[in-house]
Amino acid sequence: MSLGPRPEAKPNRPRPEQFDRAATRLNPPPLAAPSVPPRTPEVTSYARFSFAPGKFAGWAPPSPGRAMAAGTAFMELALEQAKFALDNLEVPVGCVIVEDGKVISSGSNKTNATRNATRHAEMEAIDALLQEWQGMGLDQPQVAEKFARCDLYVTCEPCIMCAMALSVLGIREVYFGCANDKFGGCGSIMSLHQSSSSAELSGSEIPRPKGYKCTGGIMAEEAVALFRSFYEQGNPNAPKPHRPVRIAPQ
Repeated sequence: MSLGPRPEAKPNRPRPEQFDRAATRLNPPPLAAPSVPPRTPEVTSYARFSFAPGKFAGWAPPSPGRAMAAGTAFMELALEQAKFALDNLEVPVGCVIVEDGKVISSGSNKTNATRNATRHAEMEAIDALLQEWQGMGLDQPQVAEKFARCDLYVTCEPCIMCAMALSVLGIREVYFGCANDKFGGCGSIMSLHQSSSSAELSGSEIPRPKGYKCTGGIMAEEAVALFRSFYEQGNPNAPKPHRPVRIAPQ
């Protein structure tokens, strides 16, 4: 029995979607970067330090080589200075000056005690250093060389006056806590830390501003909390009439 001619076999051609799958296997699409939530950096917690002016001289962080923890520890010392100012009914700003990883000077606001609006924490710390170095017989270029190796840790962004003074002195770097929205000289109102000059200090030349690096936001919440406490308790030196001063019972 004849079944007739066999049908011609059709070539086994791949379907278009098979080409797509093969191309995908050979050239896979780039993987999207995984979405990782920002990680809060760990900060070593150091014990609180009792404070009196001058007690931090020579202090160095207990874990050398850990820049972040060391920076936080220095800011904690500046906050202790600010608390000292708060306890004395001063605007709570404090600072420390660090050279080669050690605290060499500290200061807190004394504008109310001295009735002198220029006695900011930075000025107190700077003047203490100038008095010490001049007592050692250092001349102006030597003092400038010393300041060029120093960093300042201050609880609030330096005001315009202090920012310019730091620029003239040639401080190496400034770290601050909260921003100074009304008088800040390191970015909030003016950016005096960006001033620069190649002129050297020599002889009777007038010192010219130099640039310095600025980093803000270190323990800013703690610094703001001190300001909040100060304004809640009232400022006895504010223009009359002002709210009565509230001193917490001992």
